[in-house]
Amino acid sequence: MQNFTIMKKIIYLFTFLMSFGLIAQTTYLHCGQVFDSKSGKMKKEQTIIVEGNLITSVEKGFKSGESNDVTIVDLKSKTVYPGFIDMHVHIESESSPQAYLNRYRLNEADMAFDAVVYAERTLMAGFTTVRDLGGSGVNIALRNAIAKGKVAGPRIFTAGKTLASTGGHGDPTNGNKATLQGDPGPKEGVVNSVEDARKAVRQRYKNGADWIKITATGGVLSVAKSGENPQFTKEEIKAITSTAKDYGMSVAAHAHGDEGMYRAVASGVKTIEHGTLMSKRTMKLMIEKQAYLVPTITAGKQVVEKAKIPGYYPAIIVPKALKVGPKIQETFRKAYEMGVPIAFGTDAGVFSHGLNGKEFGYMVEVGMPASEALQSATIVNASVLDQEDKLGQIKAGFYADIIASDSNALDNISSLENITFVMKNGVVYNQ
Repeated sequence: MQNFTIMKKIIYLFTFLMSFGLIAQTTYLHCGQVFDSKSGKMKKEQTIIVEGNLITSVEKGFKSGESNDVTIVDLKSKTVYPGFIDMHVHIESESSPQAYLNRYRLNEADMAFDAVVYAERTLMAGFTTVRDLGGSGVNIALRNAIAKGKVAGPRIFTAGKTLASTGGHGDPTNGNKATLQGDPGPKEGVVNSVEDARKAVRQRYKNGADWIKITATGGVLSVAKSGENPQFTKEEIKAITSTAKDYGMSVAAHAHGDEGMYRAVASGVKTIEHGTLMSKRTMKLMIEKQAYLVPTITAGKQVVEKAKIPGYYPAIIVPKALKVGPKIQETFRKAYEMGVPIAFGTDAGVFSHGLNGKEFGYMVEVGMPASEALQSATIVNASVLDQEDKLGQIKAGFYADIIASDSNALDNISSLENITFVMKNGVVYNQ
């Protein structure tokens, strides 16, 4: 245990020094096969050359370094991929029977220490980049700490605090007794007018968010009756998307009910999260607008399991979970077959962090080829994040985010649930 702690400290120091260009390590990765996310095919016997935090070259065959300063990593028996990107996580928290009580029990410092654990677990699962879609603000501080090399975790793009309407999914006072409800507004992420909408986006920008996330419909895990009803007007959503654009941000919309998600897509959101009751009308509009569905199938399956455990969720949540959860995978199948753009995302935090890789299997199970599932978590998500020139490919000039599994996921998709090598920004975290 002492040696493991020392090794972690060395990794963090090394990451810090590399992030500021104070050292440059050259590494040759000898890879049995490498997934080319652009073509969707495997390339056999490749050498990936990494200098500092960047890939400088990818060459056929197993090349040898010409100096003693080169580190060679033997991945000849492995299948190698670009680091995965999960477009929907909640890195601050994790589902448990105590989660609703924890809102009153835990301080931000407590949440921060938990978040460090969840972040490292996510990284070790092969997810070197995530988009965090809602928390207390600890997610912003965690993003910064990881970027500075203070703690280990994935690269984070975060929405900070979710935007909701009064009583809607994401209102932080839902379920409180009357004396604790107050009247939260834009600063707390609650929107009830066009002016509120603009102010709330600007507040998220001020807080340091990278994205905006709205709850366009009711949700499953909020202490509120409906999981489906629309909760923003078209005018409010348009004010959010147009203001976000002014500040260089895109908008993600949580949505289970069809009317709310249709309004969101029509008003310019970039991604729909969950999309459970999506109609063909909305699917066609998403294709037209090039809006992405982030399916979160794993979350749907997990909430159904948890809802069957007496006392795990408050009673008001159980019927919503049992109704909505089982439908997400089938909606994904229909959307994929129609041609709706798909971005990989899991909603980790609704279930245990580190299980993100299960999503691949659920996507493949209903008809998406394994190669496309891999592309959705790499090159596609990099494009959604406007990072297509830095992330999602193993290519010269890209960040050295490289992972490996023991077998080829095109033959065995479940192998992605056990990642055995992780490099992020040129630093090896798991070998």
